[in-house]
Amino acid sequence: MSAADGTLLLTASEVVALLDLPSCMAAIEEVLRRHAAGETLPPRVLGLPADGGGVHVKAAGVRAPASRLAVKVNANYPGNPERFGLPAIQGVLVLFDGADGRPLAVLDSMELTALRTAATSALAARHLARPDARTLLVCGCGRQGAMHARALCGVLPIARVLLWDLDGRRAERLAAELAPALAGAAVEPAADLAAALAACDACATCTPARAFFVRREDVRPGTFIAAVGADDRGKQELDPRLVAASTLVVDALPQCAELGELQHAVAAGLLAADQVHAELAAVVAGVRPGRTTADEITIFDSTGTALQDLAAAMAVEERARAAGGGRTIDLGG
Repeated sequence: MSAADGTLLLTASEVVALLDLPSCMAAIEEVLRRHAAGETLPPRVLGLPADGGGVHVKAAGVRAPASRLAVKVNANYPGNPERFGLPAIQGVLVLFDGADGRPLAVLDSMELTALRTAATSALAARHLARPDARTLLVCGCGRQGAMHARALCGVLPIARVLLWDLDGRRAERLAAELAPALAGAAVEPAADLAAALAACDACATCTPARAFFVRREDVRPGTFIAAVGADDRGKQELDPRLVAASTLVVDALPQCAELGELQHAVAAGLLAADQVHAELAAVVAGVRPGRTTADEITIFDSTGTALQDLAAAMAVEERARAAGGGRTIDLGG
């Protein structure tokens, strides 16, 4: 690419048109393999709390032969949908050429974040869920919950999808929305969380909870859990006893120890960071095993890393240039 090509500006709808879940999974898998091989700049995160929410900055990079850096700035305001009719998460991602620092693309990050988070959970499910998993439970029926239902049904032979939310009406609405898209599965709201947990083979927790609601005694042997909601200090969805008793795989160990479900197990003295089974990159690269027995409970502690953002952004930028998508702007003009 020459300097004359300028910087691509890509909206949320353009990101969605350019990147689907399978392609996003493939891009993330490739970057995680490179991470396991030491070919990346490790992800970094900075958080800034504010009234009603906050802003976080996530950055990461891959080295030559095609060096790229990504910096994502997201605002997360959980009360936005009810208070202002706005999305809870809004932001932008900037993709840079790592060789000379040129900004290659500026992308809306809302759809990209939802897509890469669900794609990473699906990638984890390939390695950590039982291959015969038939019943999926999704806790939290917002944007992430909907995306996770689609993503996990895409990699597991799911025949039944249960949807649970503190607001039962949200579960009913999402069930009606997903039923046509997941035609091969029965989709239904679940009123009794304990009963739903006892029935499921795989579970995705996608809530802003700050106290655990998934109890150890309610999770049956062999279950896989993608724990997505805990991505900041104090956020929590899973019983620390459950986390400590499971095969725990994290997206980034330092980040999960500070922001994820791991923070609570460590604080309770139930688990040390060096006792975590593996980072997902090591599992994907075959350096560490994934699930090894049918009855072990496996947990993917997902705090969301800039490596995932980077992978998705590189795929979008490459496709946009090939297809002539987006709008080219000159930031130096």
